Amino acid sequence: MNSFEGKVAVITGAGSGIGRALAVNLAKKGAKLALCDIDTDGLAETVRQAEALGATVKSDWLNVAEREAVLAYADAVVAHFGEVNQVYNNAGIAYNGDVEKSEFKDIEKIMDVDFWGVVNGTKAFLPHVIASGDGHIVNISSLFGLIAVPGQSAYNAAKFAVRGFTEALRQEMLVAKHPVKVTCVHPGGIKTAVARNATVVDGQDALTFAEFFDTRLALHSPEMAAQTILKGVRRGHARVVVGWEAKALDVLARIIGPSYQRIVATAVAKFFPWAK
Repeated sequence: MNSFEGKVAVITGAGSGIGRALAVNLAKKGAKLALCDIDTDGLAETVRQAEALGATVKSDWLNVAEREAVLAYADAVVAHFGEVNQVYNNAGIAYNGDVEKSEFKDIEKIMDVDFWGVVNGTKAFLPHVIASGDGHIVNISSLFGLIAVPGQSAYNAAKFAVRGFTEALRQEMLVAKHPVKVTCVHPGGIKTAVARNATVVDGQDALTFAEFFDTRLALHSPEMAAQTILKGVRRGHARVVVGWEAKALDVLARIIGPSYQRIVATAVAKFFPWAK
């Protein structure tokens, strides 16, 4: 039996991108899937692909920012499958805008989904994952949870928070000797819909931002990301960095420290059209 066969895996944001790729990969490995998203059409397609591979699937509409709904969802998944072994807190949204021009509501929305969504999913499922006796919590941060960039202050804040939350959780599981592994994932440029669906500050062209991301920064497929993530999960890694560019920038920031900020700021001002 592999690390995933027969295991019950919960994936938020399963309607597209990395979430869908995780679902399909896990289906191939014999996992049972609890999939959720706010995109009902995308979720239905993911379910179709997973079931075509023979997976048992429970699918639900879920907004991860709604805490009571997430708590109820966890109970429903356990009632359906009897247990939960793995949780992939993947759901997320993007926003581009300088601090000076951003509204409080824009920053709060990113934090509600990208940070509190992870907290809600972790807290709701953690007792069940512990009870399974063979659990794993996988929280999706970002390259932007390792380095900061201009125009991404809200997203940076959320993803840095996910990193801190997840790394502390891993230590707590070790201290308590709970049978739960914890992994924080930092994807680089992945070809997903997150940029195309991103909101931007007033006066900025959302299409320009999305096109630049898709053509210049989205270097890797969601399938490659899922494969890398599951390899790290199988090995019990604390951190999984996805993509050569994410690894390179992580190493750069570690070597030169805060000086990386001036380098990134200069590069953004020169090459990123929405920053001018």
